[in-house]
Amino acid sequence: MPPTILIADDDKAICTVLSHAIKKRGWQPMVAHHGETLMDWVRQGLGDVVITDVRMPVPAPYTTGLDMLPDIHKIRPDLPVIVISAQNTLMTAVQANQVGAYEFLPKPFDLTVLQDYVEKSLLTSGKAEVTKEQEEEIRDAEHFIGTSPAMQEIYRSLARLVNNDLTVTVIGESGTGKELVARALHQLGKRKKAPFVAINMAAIPRELVESELFGYEKGAFTGAQQRKSGKFEQAEGGTLFLDEIGDMPMDAQTKLLRVLQQGEYITVGGTRLIKTNVRIITATHRDLSQLVKAGQFREDLYYRLNVVPIRVPPLRERKEDIAPLAQYFLRKAADKGLSPKILDSETIQAMQAHDWPGNVRELENMMYRLAALYSESIISKESFTSEIRMGSKDASPEIASGTLEKNVEAHLRQYFAAHTGDELPPPGLYDRILPLVEKPLIEMSLRATGGNQVKAAFVLGINRNTLRKKIADLGIDVDMLMAG
Repeated sequence: MPPTILIADDDKAICTVLSHAIKKRGWQPMVAHHGETLMDWVRQGLGDVVITDVRMPVPAPYTTGLDMLPDIHKIRPDLPVIVISAQNTLMTAVQANQVGAYEFLPKPFDLTVLQDYVEKSLLTSGKAEVTKEQEEEIRDAEHFIGTSPAMQEIYRSLARLVNNDLTVTVIGESGTGKELVARALHQLGKRKKAPFVAINMAAIPRELVESELFGYEKGAFTGAQQRKSGKFEQAEGGTLFLDEIGDMPMDAQTKLLRVLQQGEYITVGGTRLIKTNVRIITATHRDLSQLVKAGQFREDLYYRLNVVPIRVPPLRERKEDIAPLAQYFLRKAADKGLSPKILDSETIQAMQAHDWPGNVRELENMMYRLAALYSESIISKESFTSEIRMGSKDASPEIASGTLEKNVEAHLRQYFAAHTGDELPPPGLYDRILPLVEKPLIEMSLRATGGNQVKAAFVLGINRNTLRKKIADLGIDVDMLMAG
């Protein structure tokens, strides 16, 4: 059953317009021209959201539509009430807030804004309709693994959000999979045939953020020899994912706010307003509300971006998902040519006891190391704990403070020590070890040069064709690398 929206207004023309807008979003309107009818419906448990005017006929002892809100909340505490009024005064807005209105909209208002408020209230109250097919589609989305209560809540939230354009902020620690959430919203939504463009605010020099987002014109600055499109233009019709939004400079925040408010922007060095049609999804591991208090993030932008927040839990809060995630990464490693591995029960218990400060990304890297470096087909608790010790900040002093050569030597010494007696590592060790050094070396060089492969090849001392081949052989996704 679609959500039911109760509309209370004695203006029949307004009710007709509102009913049409409600039906366009697939919801069911119920119209009351008197406050008494509205209160009867509330007592009967009807409706998922209320839209009510301030000035309309109401039963005693009420005098306005606002007077009914406290009693509505007593009867139905979780029922959101959106107040509309032709009395566009500060006092009316304050009174609406004081009596617990979910939102206040002065007439005349944009119907799209009202629709978005209704949709947001349905989402936050958990009343948005989610079909079993939608939930299954979310669960089966690529790379989404986990049946923990925390992940079930993520699936339900995503299912409610894929078919609308509400602005979403994904919150979570590094490595939890914030970009996967953003990609799922895009790939399962109505914009899936259009581009998904990701950009990491923390990875871009502050002076280049505006040109990266909005593009620039030829001659806009020294070195601008031709026009270059920005991320907004590249994502036209699709989704723009702004990762680590808390690191965006204040001047760029001002321009982003203009885009959100007016749907248009100007390129660097340009004079023409360009209309844009993109869905904005942001992500951060920082507390934006604290940045607002510190004067490092615009408050008005914060409220525009934080329409629907989604928190992605750290791995330590979803320990029941660790085993299936680890097994999934081991299968991926086997698909790439590494020896198939499985986990024994003691190893799984040890993994669930680990804190995983790097979250899912740390778990993935760990599984690849275990698959590459150990010959055992069943990964033992000892192998796992050995790798954990080596990866920790307070690991062997030799690894923590020695030269790179000594660190590699110490790591390999422990690796060979794990093969006791006459047992030797399986053949092909050279070809397994070198990519473990090459891949982070090339990735760090690409990050340092902003993804510029010509500069990265120069830094590495190899030609560009060699670099391109190594990127392909090592499975490095440059776009994902720069976005993450």
